[in-house]
Amino acid sequence: MPGSRGLVNVVSIASGIARWRRRRSRPPSPSRILVLHRLLLGDTLMVTSLLAKLRALYPGAEITMTVAPEFLPLYTMSPYHIDAVPFDGRDMDGLRRLFRQRRYDLAILPADNRWSWLARGLGVRWIVGFAGDRPGRKNWPVDELRPYAARPEAFSDTVASLVDGPPPPRFASSQWRGPRAPALPIRRKAYAVLHVGASTPLKLWPAPRWRALASQIHARGLDVVWSAGPGEEKLIEEIHPPANAFTFPGNLKLDALWHLLADAKLLVCPDTGVAHLGRVIGVPTVALFGPGSARVNGAGDFWADQPYRAVTVDPFPCRDQSIQFFREVSWLRRCERAFGDPPDRCPRARCMEAIAVDTVAATVNALLA
Repeated sequence: MPGSRGLVNVVSIASGIARWRRRRSRPPSPSRILVLHRLLLGDTLMVTSLLAKLRALYPGAEITMTVAPEFLPLYTMSPYHIDAVPFDGRDMDGLRRLFRQRRYDLAILPADNRWSWLARGLGVRWIVGFAGDRPGRKNWPVDELRPYAARPEAFSDTVASLVDGPPPPRFASSQWRGPRAPALPIRRKAYAVLHVGASTPLKLWPAPRWRALASQIHARGLDVVWSAGPGEEKLIEEIHPPANAFTFPGNLKLDALWHLLADAKLLVCPDTGVAHLGRVIGVPTVALFGPGSARVNGAGDFWADQPYRAVTVDPFPCRDQSIQFFREVSWLRRCERAFGDPPDRCPRARCMEAIAVDTVAATVNALLA
């Protein structure tokens, strides 16, 4: 019967995979380690805790991490003595570079287990990732599936649990030297950066509130520099900054943005990659959280010594989803709805509109005090 033959085939494949996994053993002291992912900027920077722990555990190991090509300027000075290589999963040249590397002893998947198939193709001796990724076939090549955090904590602390050992030492900005400084047309007067862009319209704070906050910051004696990401020029135009204000509407590369923030006295921005960059640099940072989780994307223990504050309205009624990197996390409360018409989408950023100017200004004052 065709159904019987199909069942036999499934059993044969499953048995083959089981044998495939049984033949492997974890190297006791890996000398070549690959951290394999294709994450957005903020998530990539949160993986720093894992790099710090690996370096503390294996001081002599060669540690390589894949990053999106546009993030490479941040890693030119090799923080934690890691080698960052460009990777986006669709670039054949990048894949060839990986395959030309010597065989890795250990691969760690901090988020998406679909890259386990690539790790197996690279001949990695042992592959570690978080359990619960969906669909299940993404997990088949993984040798060691570790549970995701069972209690509320920052992702930067969770990701470090992919390897055994004590927590990594807390981050200090001195551990990450920035890229070479390009010339920026900024006056020497003290300034604050207000970065108004975000990855989704549902993370945008209303333009009148940015104007009101800018007035309060200016009253503290700080100039205001406006920033946004590529394609977000209209966000700054809607705020109508003064004609003599410095504005960077999506025209800064990451190395230039680094030094713009490094020389600033303050950064205020939505929950986006720039907020995480501010934490790395050590500029006093206030992050505005709407749909995202201030707990998961917050400082946690690893970033606790950095000057950072989160502003959010919690709980918020429609921040009710519990998925993190395709996994169900029982304690998580976030919203990943896209912008648009209900019922499956969200028509407006009510969670961001709920954040009051006075609350943000008070947080700024407390942080700068």
